[in-house]
Amino acid sequence: MTGQHATRAPQDPAGTRAARPAQGTTPAHVPPADLRATLTDRLDAAARAWLDRALDEAAARPDTHGPVSVWELRLAEAGRRCGPAHADAARVLVLHAARPGTDALTRAYSQGTADERRAVLHALPHLVPGPDALPLVEDALRTNDTRLVAAALGPYAARHLDAHQWRHAVLKCLFTGVPVDQVTDLDRRAAGDAELARMLADYAAERTAAGRPVPEDLHRVLALTDAPRAPHGTADPHGKES
Repeated sequence: MTGQHATRAPQDPAGTRAARPAQGTTPAHVPPADLRATLTDRLDAAARAWLDRALDEAAARPDTHGPVSVWELRLAEAGRRCGPAHADAARVLVLHAARPGTDALTRAYSQGTADERRAVLHALPHLVPGPDALPLVEDALRTNDTRLVAAALGPYAARHLDAHQWRHAVLKCLFTGVPVDQVTDLDRRAAGDAELARMLADYAAERTAAGRPVPEDLHRVLALTDAPRAPHGTADPHGKES
C-alpha cells in the first residue's frame, strides 16, 4: 500500500498516479469536499469521468436498481475504475453522495468485500451522526483482518465507543499488530485511564511470563495513561466527550 522509493510513483492499471497516503489522511479524516479535490487531481481522465458519473448517479438515484442500489454497484467497480491506491477514497465519496441510511449501510457492509467494508467504516463519520452504526464497528473489531480493525478505529469509534469497548479495541490492536497510531483520539482517551493501565500491565505480564516480547506500542499507550485527563470536551471535531 505504501511505496518504498522516492522516485516518481508508477501508473497503476487504471491509469492513476499511485500515491503514498500520509498518516492521518485516511478518507475518514478528510472532509469529502477536500477528498474529492485531491482525488480528482490524482486520477487520469477516464477515472475522473467515471467518478463524476458515479457520484451524479449516487446523488440522483441512490435506490434504483432492483434489490441493489446503483451506488452499491459503483462501490464494487471503484477498485477497477480508480485503481487500488484510490479505491477507498472513491468509495467513500460514492457513499457520501448516496447518503444511505443505516440499514442500507449495513447491507453494503454485510454483503461487500473486505475492501468495500473498509470503505463503509471510513464513511461512517461523514454519514452517521449518532451511534446507530456501532454494530458495524463492533463486527470489524471481532475480525482478524488488520485493515478492517484499523478502519474501525477511526473518528466514528472515537466518538461513540464506550470506555469498555474502546479499551478492548486498543488491546485488539496490540494482539493483531495494528499500530496504535491508527486509533483516532488515542492520546486523549487513554489519558488518566487507570483501568486501561491495569489491562495493559496484565497483558504485558502474560507476555513476559510466556517468554514473548511485549509490543513497543503497549509501552507507549501505558505511558499515555499516566498523563492527566484533558478537560471535559475535545477540540477534535470527530472526537467524543467522555
